[in-house]
Amino acid sequence: MLYEPTIGLEIHVELKTKTKMFCNSLNDPDEKHPNVNVCEVCLAHPGSLPVINQEAINKLLQVGLALNCQVAEVSKFDRKNYFYPDLPKGYQISQYDMPLCKDGWLEIGEKKVNIERIHIEEDTGRLLHPVADPSAPVGAGYSLVDFNRAGVPLMELVTRPDFTNGREVEKFAKELQLIMRYLNASSADMEKGQLRIEVNISVKRKTPSEKDNGKLGTKVEIKNINSINAAGRAVDYEIKRQTELLEKGEKIAQETRGWDEIKQKTISQRSKESAHDYRYFPEPDLPPMRFIKDQTEEIRLGLPELPAARRARFAQEYALNASQVEIFTIAKHLGDYYEKVASELGTADKKLYTLAANYIITEFPPLLNMQGMEIDDLAGLQITPEAFAQLINLLAERKLSSTAAKAVLKEMAAAGLHPEAIVKEKNLGQVSDIGELQKVIDGVIANHPKAVADYRKGKIEVIKFLVGQVMAATHGQANPSVVSELLEKHLR
Repeated sequence: MLYEPTIGLEIHVELKTKTKMFCNSLNDPDEKHPNVNVCEVCLAHPGSLPVINQEAINKLLQVGLALNCQVAEVSKFDRKNYFYPDLPKGYQISQYDMPLCKDGWLEIGEKKVNIERIHIEEDTGRLLHPVADPSAPVGAGYSLVDFNRAGVPLMELVTRPDFTNGREVEKFAKELQLIMRYLNASSADMEKGQLRIEVNISVKRKTPSEKDNGKLGTKVEIKNINSINAAGRAVDYEIKRQTELLEKGEKIAQETRGWDEIKQKTISQRSKESAHDYRYFPEPDLPPMRFIKDQTEEIRLGLPELPAARRARFAQEYALNASQVEIFTIAKHLGDYYEKVASELGTADKKLYTLAANYIITEFPPLLNMQGMEIDDLAGLQITPEAFAQLINLLAERKLSSTAAKAVLKEMAAAGLHPEAIVKEKNLGQVSDIGELQKVIDGVIANHPKAVADYRKGKIEVIKFLVGQVMAATHGQANPSVVSELLEKHLR
C-alpha cells in the first residue's frame, strides 16, 4: 500500500530595520543586555499608540515582489488576541484577512512551490528559563522575560502544501534565506531566531479509489526546529513515523510535536484538537494601507539581482560549472569580488575565468580563516582585484608555477603587495627558458642512468621521477610542462 505525504510551511523572518514595527525603539538582534531597547509603545503602557514603520512595509513588499506575489491594493492590521507572558499587550498586532502579499511562487530546481500569503506582524518578547537549584523545593524555579525583541517587524510566509519530502523543504528554506539576504531584508540567521520554520505535515493512504478525492490525513505541526537541515530531517522522520502507524492500523493524533536534535526524532508537545480562537478584529489604532500601482512598480524596479538570475548570468558570462556558480551565489561578497577580478582580466578566454574561480574558491578560505563558503565580508582581504588578476595572468603565461603562485598569494594577503614585486623579491619566477632548462636536464639524465634505461624499456611512468628531479634542482622554479616535453624529446 502506498502513502502520500502533504507538507506545507509557515516561516517567520525578522526584518532588518533600524527601529521596531510600531515604535522608535531600536531593532538590534545583537543586544545582550535585557530590556534596554524598549519604550511605552512596545511595553503597552496605557495611552501609548502605535505608528507603522514604513521601512518594514517596503522591505516586506520587496520580498513579496521577489517571490512573484500580488501586492494588495488595500491592506490592514488586525488584533490577534491571546495571552502569553512575553506578549505585553495581551494581543499581537498582525494581519488576518487582508495580507500585504498573496498568491506568489518560488522555483527550486524544477519544482514550483506556491506561496499562499505573506503578511507582517510584531514579534513577541523572549522567555528565559534559568536552571533552578536542584536542592530547592518544588516550584522554586522561575522564568525571566526580555522585551528587547517585542515589537520587532516579523514577516510570516505561508506556503501551499506543495512539498513531498525533507529535501524539498531544505531547498526552499535555503533559497528563501538567500533571497532575504540579497534584498538586505533580513540576516535570516536561525541561530539568532531571525528565521523560524514550522512544518505542517500529514500522511494519507493512496489507493486508486482515494487518489483524487482530496481527503488529507491528520495534520501534525512540528516546531522548535533549530536549523534548515534539521527541518529536512524532521520532515523525513515524521513521514516515516506516520507511515509506520498507518501500516499498523493506528490513528495519527492531531498534535504539535517538537524536534529533538540529539535523538533525531520528533516528540509530542501538546494535543491540538481544534483551532485556537484568536478573536481577530481590525486594529482600531492603525489606518488601512493603500498602495497604487506606481508605488509597487517603483519597488519592483528597485529590486537587486536575485540568486536565480545571478546563477544563470555567472554560468553564461564566465562559463563556470554548477559548483562554482553556487559558491559565488551563496557567498555573495566572494562572487562580487570574483566579478571585479574577471573585469580586470578583460579577456574573452574563458579558461582564465575558470582559473581565477578555482584559485578564489580553494585558496581564499584558509587565507581568511573562513568557515565553509558562507562568507559575508571580505574586509580583512588585502588583495585587490587588480592584483589578483595580475597573479592569474602570470600563471596563464607560465611565468609562475602553481606552487609558487600559492606562496605569492600568501604574501599578497599578508602585505597587500602586487604579485610581480613579490616574485622579483623572492625570486619565484618560473623558468621556461629552454637553453637554461636543458642544462639541468642533461645533469639529471647523467646522474640517473637506471631511470633513463627503465624509461627506454617502456616504463613511461619513470618520466614523473625525472621531472621531479629537475624541479628539485631548480627549487621548484622550472616549468613542469616544458621539462616534461624536453625530457620526452631527449629520451626517444
